[in-house]
Amino acid sequence: MNKLNKKESLEEIESIKNFVSFLDMLKQLIRIPSVIGSEHAFFLYLKRELEELGITTQYYDGLLVAQGKNPMHGMLSAHIDRHGLVCTGPNEFQFAAFLAKNRSDLTGNSVSEQTFQLITSRYLNQKVQAYDPWGGSYLGIGEITNAYMCEEINNLIFEIKGLSHLQPGTPIAFMDKLKNEKGLLSAQLDNVISAAIIIYLYQNGYQGTAFFTAQEEAGKSWRYIYEWFRKNRLSTNELLVLDTSPYDTRSQADVQQIVLRNRDANARFKSPLLKTLKNFCHKYSIDFSCKDVYIQEKNKLRVQNNQSLLSLGSTELGRIVKESSGSIQGTTLQIPTTGYHTVEETASVLSIKTVLFILKNLYIKQKIKA
Repeated sequence: MNKLNKKESLEEIESIKNFVSFLDMLKQLIRIPSVIGSEHAFFLYLKRELEELGITTQYYDGLLVAQGKNPMHGMLSAHIDRHGLVCTGPNEFQFAAFLAKNRSDLTGNSVSEQTFQLITSRYLNQKVQAYDPWGGSYLGIGEITNAYMCEEINNLIFEIKGLSHLQPGTPIAFMDKLKNEKGLLSAQLDNVISAAIIIYLYQNGYQGTAFFTAQEEAGKSWRYIYEWFRKNRLSTNELLVLDTSPYDTRSQADVQQIVLRNRDANARFKSPLLKTLKNFCHKYSIDFSCKDVYIQEKNKLRVQNNQSLLSLGSTELGRIVKESSGSIQGTTLQIPTTGYHTVEETASVLSIKTVLFILKNLYIKQKIKA
């Protein structure tokens, strides 16, 4: 296959079929709450959608496994938890991620903690909805009137008007809907957009395996996949984890259509898929970057300015590779976004179509060979 120029590449990507149906699916998924630790209702919705397509599913604690007629032809993974709150007492609400037994990792220099501290004020005046953690039924609407870091309990505390009737343990999701303006999609995209991408692939002929995981934002999702591989005495070097990747500004995000990784803070990714994806991007003139290289370059400038170094980040895949001693390997494919961890997280339509284009060629049309 000859290398396409940029114009030819964009024409191929823009011609991706059934994108409107993808958007319809994404809109529906966004409206279903899936707060960290209370993902059951969302799992059941995914399970129904997949089984209607003839896909076999198995639902475990923290993990939904979907398999088509050729389960070894592709292994995709996407976490489905989203940030939200939990009622912890009379008119008391805390940030769900910190309650999901993640505090031991928050030493002050993790990417997630830095992010949370920066975006606390963004939740002011945010509409929220409470729901039953098992059935997903609606329990009330409120509005965040204040948010602050409480050092005594090392968690974000929220003051909410309208939800004083809730019982402890009730999850509260940020109210959200998809916005589509000027080639940009906005919502709490992390990581419901990857779930929509996987369903889209199954709708269009994908017959491999997909893992939908819970509690990634609390640093726990890796264990669910790792235990599944161990229980089934399986290994792979082609696990492909789908996610979003945060940037500070739109101009920074738009430098690339997709984001890859050579490694994270836990492990180096040694998968033939990584080279395959890079080669495909070169052939189709797809702009990509590697997030670890991006962070390392930023750290060079921070050293010159006597600033503390940024972490390479701890990803689901990195933990799996580390804990499995490399018997489970893979790579990541991410969509660059801005407004990370808010209901205004924004991605370009071009980036989303690029991911769909790559995955369809890799797993359905089979034009990409490792």
